Parts: sequence; C-alpha cells; structure tokens
Amino acid sequence: MNLLKAASTVSLWTLLSRVTGLVRDQLIAASFGAGALTDAFNVAFRIPNLLRRLFAEGAFSSAFVPILAATRATEGDEVTRGLIDAVATVLFWALLVTCAVGVVGAPVIVWLFGSGLQELDLAVLMTRWMFPYIGFMSLVALSAGILNTWKRFALPAATPVLLNLSMISAAIWLAPWLHGQGIEPIHALSAGVMAGGALQLALQIPALRRIGCLPRIGLAPRALARSWHHPGVHRVLTQMAPAVLGVSVAQISLLINTQIASHLGPGAVSWLFFADRLMEFPTALLGVALGVVLIPGLSARRAQGDDAGYSAQLDWGLRLVLVLALPFAVAMGLFAKPLVATLFHYGKFSNDAVDMTVLALRGYGCGLLGIVGVKVLAPGFFAQQDLRTPVRIAIVVLVCTQLMNLAFVPWLGHAGLALSIGLGALINAGWLLTGLRRKGHYRPEPGWAGFAARVMPANIGLTVWLAWTSSRLDWLGLQAHPGQRVAWLAGVIVLGVLGYFALLMLCGLRLREFARKA
Repeated sequence: MNLLKAASTVSLWTLLSRVTGLVRDQLIAASFGAGALTDAFNVAFRIPNLLRRLFAEGAFSSAFVPILAATRATEGDEVTRGLIDAVATVLFWALLVTCAVGVVGAPVIVWLFGSGLQELDLAVLMTRWMFPYIGFMSLVALSAGILNTWKRFALPAATPVLLNLSMISAAIWLAPWLHGQGIEPIHALSAGVMAGGALQLALQIPALRRIGCLPRIGLAPRALARSWHHPGVHRVLTQMAPAVLGVSVAQISLLINTQIASHLGPGAVSWLFFADRLMEFPTALLGVALGVVLIPGLSARRAQGDDAGYSAQLDWGLRLVLVLALPFAVAMGLFAKPLVATLFHYGKFSNDAVDMTVLALRGYGCGLLGIVGVKVLAPGFFAQQDLRTPVRIAIVVLVCTQLMNLAFVPWLGHAGLALSIGLGALINAGWLLTGLRRKGHYRPEPGWAGFAARVMPANIGLTVWLAWTSSRLDWLGLQAHPGQRVAWLAGVIVLGVLGYFALLMLCGLRLREFARKA
C-alpha cells in the first residue's frame, strides 16, 4: 500500500467534504447571521456531534480499528467477520438506549451546554429532533473502520459530503417553505441533519456487501447475549474504557468552553463555530487523513512485530505534518480576515461578526501544528492498544486549558477560549511525542535538522506574501463585489501554494520523498 497515495485519496475526498461544508456554513451565515437563533442551532448540533465522537470516530474507532486490523492480520477474514457481527449487535443496542435517553433528557443536556442561551427552548427542541443522528453516524463509523481495514479509504472519506448536501438543500428549499408556513426557518437545518445521517448510512451498505462484511445485527435478546460474551467484544470494551475517558475529557473541555461562550453575549458561540469550521479544513485534510491511513498499518505492523516499520511510518507522518500543516498555521494567523470576509461576509453576517470570527480563528491557528500532530501521534499509542497514556495526558491538558481560560477570557473574551484550545493542543502533541520516544515506539530517522532547514525558507516566503496581500486590499469593503473578492482570494491562494512548493523545490525538498510503501 502506498501511504502517500492512500492519504491523498482520503484528503481529496475530505477536501470535497469540506468545500461542501463551507458552502453549507456560508448559507447558514448569510441566512441566519451570527445571533441567538444560530447559537441555539450550533449548541443543539454540537450535542449529537459530541456523542458521535464518543461512539463513533473517537473512543469506539480508537479501540475497534486496531483490534479489527490485528485480528485480520493474525486470524484471517472469517474470524474477523464474526467479530464485526458481534460488535455491530452490541453497538446497535447501546445506540438505541442512548438515543431514547437523549431525546427524553434534552432539556438537561442543553442546559449543561449553554444555560446562557437566549433561545434555550429552541435549542432543546432542535436537540430532540437531531439526537438520533448519533445512531446513524456511529454505525457509519463502524462501517468506516471495516472499510479502512480492507484498504477501502475513498468511500468513508466521501460519505460526509451527503450531510452537507442535505443541509444545503434544506437551507435553500425547506427553510423558505417553513417560513411561509409560519414556522421558524432554522428548523430546516435539523431536518437536513437527519436526512444526511440516513443517507450516509445507506451508502455504506453496498460497499460492505461487496467485501462480504455487511454486519448481521442480532435483534433478539439471545443474539445480544451471545454477542455480549464474544471475546472480541470484551477486548473492544476493555480498550474503550480509557478511550471513553479520553474523549470525555476533550468533550468536557468543549462543554465548558461552550458554556462560557453562551454567557459572553449573543454571537459568541457562533463566532467560535465559524472559526472552528475553517480550522477543520487543515485538520481534516491532514490530521484526519493521516490518522485514518496510519492506524490500520501501524496495528498490522505491531501484530507482526515490525518495530522498525512502525517507527518509520510515524516519522513519515510527522514530516508531512511539518511540510503541510505549518503553512496552514501561517495562513490562519496572517490571512484570517480575507478568508473569513470572503467566505462568510454576506447577508446577515456583519462586519463585527467578521472581526470577532477572525480573532477566534487566530487563537485556534496558534495550535494548528499541535491539533494535526495529535492526529498522527495518538495512533502511535492506539495501535499499541495503549489508550491509557493519551488519556492521562488529555486530563492534564484539560486542566491546563481551563487554567488558561481563567487568564485569557477576561482579557480576550471568546478569542481567549480559542487560544486556550490551540495552546492546549501544542502541549498535548509535545507530550505524546515525548511519550512515544521514551517508550521506544518512535525513533526519529536521520536528517530531521536538514529537513526542517529546507522547510523554513518556504514558510518565510509564504509569510511575507500573505502579510502583504492581506494589507493591500479592503476585504470588507469588497462585500458589494463578491465575484471580485472571490477572484482575489483564489489568486492569492493559488500563487501562494505554487510559490510555497517552488521554494521547497529550490531548497532541495521533493514530495516524492514521501512516497513510502507500507
């Protein structure tokens, strides 16, 4: 398997997902602005997403994928399919109970996240409508883990596009219809979320059937009991226990930050939301793609006892982080206003909302290297089936983040929340890296000093280019000429990308160096 090709495939599909997600967010910003109604939707949408990270790509995937890959590498496909059936059955019943509890307990859950919301009742209603989304997405995560283990990376990466298209369709067609019926139009977004979840799950079925891994979910109590006692399920649950704690730590931090933001006035939750959406571009394109590709390969190498190959894959991922994430971090700091203005400054999204979102984006951008780095370093522990070490680190980072909030929020407001998260990610990544080296799982390959020396001049050149172009145009004043503003932004980005890679080549760095085989 060519790691660079696999990661590129995931990144390209993820790029399409993020582009359609950006269109979705532009529609939300232009149609509803950054006020109390949007705050209510963002909090309501964040709740099932929190649990998605718990049951889906967070704790569950971290525990399930390494065990699945190791089982296939050592015991064959038939035993692996039995594990899939058992895990799917237990997961299905757990999700059923979770969704029922979530719908009933929505008022308490929303209060925990945003007691300061002006539209608290609206947030409760939308939470009830969207809570079953967690069920769809958790089963999609199960499917993604299976397909990635069978080296089918494209479909899981492409699936999120359906959610964005569903929400876009709802915003364009359903929202005006609801308005005509005297119903608050923002409810259309909740319907779009649910339709998107159902479509994503439906898309998995043919792909799983083609590789003979469509799970057989036991609906009878006897089938549940049999699956519960499957040894593979016990291994997954054992690994999930510390992973749940780790994900819970991250979500507690998110919960606290959302709660604080809800008390900073109307718009604060939405400013952070739109900044976070922009951060998801590099995070997903680089971090998620690398993590998806690395975990199955690292798990298989661990099962085969290939320590040198294990370390080499981690080294490969970290070098890509430096080459690709550092320029994104530069852009988030120096080019934040052109990005936010061009993408969101339409309709009800005001000049003030642009400025506030820019401050949040710069705060997040300070920690981009850490955020992406964690996506590469954490799989180094997951593949060793060591989830406790990342959890212990996450707990300390949570404490550090909240201490930073105490210092930054009175001074910087909502931007202080973003800055705390960014700096916390840097601490997390540095600690994970130190842990991997101390345990002997990662041994840096020779040439890192020379490699960094070749990367830095290209980033300095990019810094000069973005700083100059950001100050040369009145990006807010171009609101009346959106086509011209988009053209300027596209031109600056294209020239910046071409110039960056040209400088890398002049410094002697070739991307073919990353075409590693695994």
